[in-house]
Amino acid sequence: MGSQEFIKSCKDIVVDYANSHLDKSDNKSIGADDVFVVWSCKTLQNNKALLSTNLFDGMYYELTLNGDKQKIYFDAYKKWENKCIEVK
Repeated sequence: MGSQEFIKSCKDIVVDYANSHLDKSDNKSIGADDVFVVWSCKTLQNNKALLSTNLFDGMYYELTLNGDKQKIYFDAYKKWENKCIEVK
């Protein structure tokens, strides 16, 4: 799977996941244009990408393609806190 095909698959996976977890009473859904790539990398036959959406839900997504097995592993995260810790 090439990098562009991987990114398209990632966006489709994130759209499906996000739409299935939105509150149905909000009558809202997103499409691939609402998903953006924060970072991506291809090493040998493997790909990894970090993605997010324009939703105000604090979620981000990590997708990894195992090129040997042709499987994509999906992780969904929510940032709970961001703080600076001074190291002495």
